[in-house]
Amino acid sequence: MMRRIALILCSLVIACLIVSAFVGHQIGPSLLHPAKRPLDAAQLAYVGEVVSETRATRSDFEVRATDGAILRGWKMKTAAPNESWVLLLHGVGDNRAGTATFARFLLPAGYGVLMMDSRAQGVSGGDAVTYGWLERRDISQIISTLKASETVQHVFVLGISMGAAIALQAAGSDTRIEGVVAEDPLASLREVAYDYAGFQRSVFLGKTLFRPAAIAAIRTLAATQQIDPYQVAPEYSVAQRGFPILLICGTEDQTIPCRHADSIFAAAEGPKQLWIVKGAAHASAYGKAPTEYKLRVLEFFGDLSH
Repeated sequence: MMRRIALILCSLVIACLIVSAFVGHQIGPSLLHPAKRPLDAAQLAYVGEVVSETRATRSDFEVRATDGAILRGWKMKTAAPNESWVLLLHGVGDNRAGTATFARFLLPAGYGVLMMDSRAQGVSGGDAVTYGWLERRDISQIISTLKASETVQHVFVLGISMGAAIALQAAGSDTRIEGVVAEDPLASLREVAYDYAGFQRSVFLGKTLFRPAAIAAIRTLAATQQIDPYQVAPEYSVAQRGFPILLICGTEDQTIPCRHADSIFAAAEGPKQLWIVKGAAHASAYGKAPTEYKLRVLEFFGDLSH
């Protein structure tokens, strides 16, 4: 009887592993094409409030990426600029308006702000979202285009989730980026796949019973030849170049848990800070601690500007 039960359990585990691998193979390509969020009336109204409140000017900003994709965003600046610019990068499934809250406190401090739709997101062009594989080059093109039209003394980046991962990877290769604020970045695409395989509740399941789903998804991405998922790894980028980093993560983040920020912090070669926000869920640190968030970010950029 015990032997029969053991065989049944073994069969169930094997079946689960096979189904897991099949599911991972099916969902892999969809990671390159997440839903787009077009700018809506409520977002545009909020951004308008930010512009009015801060007495900033706003103009459309377009950049042609190296592969021909048109990246679209807004350039904002105040009447008394400090010649330092901050590029704001949103998370997956969002658009540039999702970063307007940060512009609200950066503009009064004199910073110029670029709010961009990432490739294949918002109204930017591009065939696929690649989580930093192509986007790191996009950031370099954005900086070059900005410098061609504005006086730029310092360039910083503030990114959320996917935007944070992109920011860290871009700074790893572009020395013009002098500092990065990264909220809830993934350490690597492979590592975050385990979180998703565990239904964003148990990385242990993602690395054991549902590990085939994560592995199959990553291998399927690699087979598309649109991205090298094994090289999408901010934890590698921060070890390549020692740029200043302010990492932020929330203790209640189930999407990209704090262990990702911990790994990046451990690997970083440059000046680094890690702020763990108690009770904050994914991409919600500002909402949980707005006053401290503003103080920390402005102090971080301010120290680098002098």
